Amino acid sequence: QVVVLSLLMYPLLRSLALQLHSAVTGSYIPGTHSIAFINCLNEQIARDIARAIMDKKLAACVNILPKSSALYFWKGELEESTEILLLVTTRTSKIEELSSYVRSIHPFEIPEIISLPIDQGNPLYLKWIEESVPRD
Repeated sequence: QVVVLSLLMYPLLRSLALQLHSAVTGSYIPGTHSIAFINCLNEQIARDIARAIMDKKLAACVNILPKSSALYFWKGELEESTEILLLVTTRTSKIEELSSYVRSIHPFEIPEIISLPIDQGNPLYLKWIEESVPRD
């Protein structure tokens, strides 16, 4: 039982150890922050969603990338469209809340909302993200 409990607690213990190490040394813990990708039909929808994300303080920054072509299968048919892409910089701990919120306001039936953890970066920028997005 002790072994099973130890194995179950390992991720928690590792996380606490990394946070303590980060606090003492000032180093960044890889994966603390993430970039989320959200596709939008047009620039107005992209701006509305970006502003809503920022108003809820779910991100430090939202970049709105210009039109790109997209090819995808939808209901068995190959579709082609132009889309606007949002790059959302936030805490990894906010991704679930961000995704849920965007799904509630996004006009697409199944919007693309995916994220990738930030492994490393400019330490001052990473600190700025930390300061810009409130903790849970």
